[in-house]
Amino acid sequence: MKFKVITLFPEFINRIKEYSIISRAIKNSKIKLETINIRDFGLGNYKQVDDRPYGGGVGMLLRVDVMYKALKKASPRRSAKRRVILLSADGERFSQKTAHRLLKFDEIVLVCAHYEGHDKRVEEYIDEKISIGPYVLTGGEIPAMAIIDATSRLISGVLGKDESSKSESFSILKDKDTLEYPQYTRPFDFKGKKVPEVLLCGDHKKIKKWKEKNTKNG
Repeated sequence: MKFKVITLFPEFINRIKEYSIISRAIKNSKIKLETINIRDFGLGNYKQVDDRPYGGGVGMLLRVDVMYKALKKASPRRSAKRRVILLSADGERFSQKTAHRLLKFDEIVLVCAHYEGHDKRVEEYIDEKISIGPYVLTGGEIPAMAIIDATSRLISGVLGKDESSKSESFSILKDKDTLEYPQYTRPFDFKGKKVPEVLLCGDHKKIKKWKEKNTKNG
């Protein structure tokens, strides 16, 4: 199985190549791990990858045009044997069952958001969203490493004895959290997908009402 990780911090992800089980799995050609640096697709001399959210808000969002280029690098075309996964708080809760499900793919592309998140339109180019738990991290790198680790160890030959991964028990978290509303940044129109007009109206009451309406419960 091959893992590709789209990230602003490839050096962070690459450290797991030194981790005992993952390191051995790579050396034995059981898995492959490649990182794709989002910064390589940044705009201008400063390689800008983020921008302020339309409608106001704290922090910066990863731009859809930048992320699109990184995603096309990782996954030039759709494939039934490749799964593109965005690490996001409003995704499916990752579990041992999820790890087993991912085994049917030859390639897993893990997309690490950062800052305050990503432009909602990034999700047009992914297959699913996964969350590793009801808490907030500074980026998707730790979730990506958790998924790589949990999935890799299920591959035949990665552990010393395959029975090791079958004898473990797991519990399912049932906590529910309030998740954030969709957010957007420049460009306004990307491949026909436009930012909701209400976020540009300047009417803070309307914007607040829209945000409340589009806030989800986990």
